[in-house]
Amino acid sequence: MSTRERILDAAAEILRTRGVAQATTKEIAQASGVSEPTLYKHFPDKERLLLAVLQERLPGLSRVAVRPGEGEVEDNLAALAHAALEFYQRSIPMLGALLADPRRMESHRVAMDRHGGGPGRAVAAFAAYLRAERDLGRLRAEADPDAAAALLVGGCFQEAFLRYYGHGPEAAAAPRGFAEALARAVVRPLL
Repeated sequence: MSTRERILDAAAEILRTRGVAQATTKEIAQASGVSEPTLYKHFPDKERLLLAVLQERLPGLSRVAVRPGEGEVEDNLAALAHAALEFYQRSIPMLGALLADPRRMESHRVAMDRHGGGPGRAVAAFAAYLRAERDLGRLRAEADPDAAAALLVGGCFQEAFLRYYGHGPEAAAAPRGFAEALARAVVRPLL
């Protein structure tokens, strides 16, 4: 296993259990068996490390292959929604403490913007997919992809938060059936 992979594995575990606000790069370096300078050789800052963990160690939208014009729109959105649910459920413990510290949250937001990350990416990805489907005539011409994407992603985030709130980080993953029902509720009026 490469040094980078060891760092990512250690970071994923530490971030999951301690959150980004409490985890330190020193702790992550020690857990991965490298020095802090070695960690920074692979990841220039803590936010870049966090972003790599979120992208490479958590289930996410990039792992779902849906293409506009292929398959059923409802099925595609259900697959995307299920991936979003899993991602949010696993990332909430990592990021939740940022909400309590406005200064740290602002710093995190600026860093995520600089690295092309952040919560707006999911809404943008869903909206782009819906816009493409609308342009292909598979959604009503008057459909609002941005609003539909915000509703669907927001519903996924809320469900993930409620599962975490009710059962903690070990909560069972949301069933695919929930994602399917949510996708149907959002997309049916658009078809």
